[in-house]
Amino acid sequence: MKILIINGPNINMLGIREPDIYGSRSYEDLIEFIKEGAELSDELIFVQSNHEGDIIDYIQRAYFENFDGIIINPAAYTHTSIGIADALKAIKVPAVEVHISDIKARESYRSKSLVEDATVATITGKGFDGYIEALNILHELD
Repeated sequence: MKILIINGPNINMLGIREPDIYGSRSYEDLIEFIKEGAELSDELIFVQSNHEGDIIDYIQRAYFENFDGIIINPAAYTHTSIGIADALKAIKVPAVEVHISDIKARESYRSKSLVEDATVATITGKGFDGYIEALNILHELD
């Protein structure tokens, strides 16, 4: 499967940003973890941006470049971006929303995801393992 893995704002700061919430492993550790948990036949493309428009462009890229699925951690844009939600709804590429922390158990403003209705599943609070669960969900849909 050809899978686009999109990470949003501050995910590049893993290991530095709030290690009590996100752990001590880095973004590079996350990429390696996902690669190790993927099937050998998977083609994984990793992107990260702190900019909403770039994330929307990546979502559209998944459509135009015939990706089989998207794993997206919109990070803070989860709670604010109608544009990302609309982009996910516009394409017919299945997407799984992933959050390292449990967004429902954090600050009240983090409890609502604007993108969850545009995805086939939402995984929260499972750390890096949530990305592997998302891969498995996409494989089940294939």
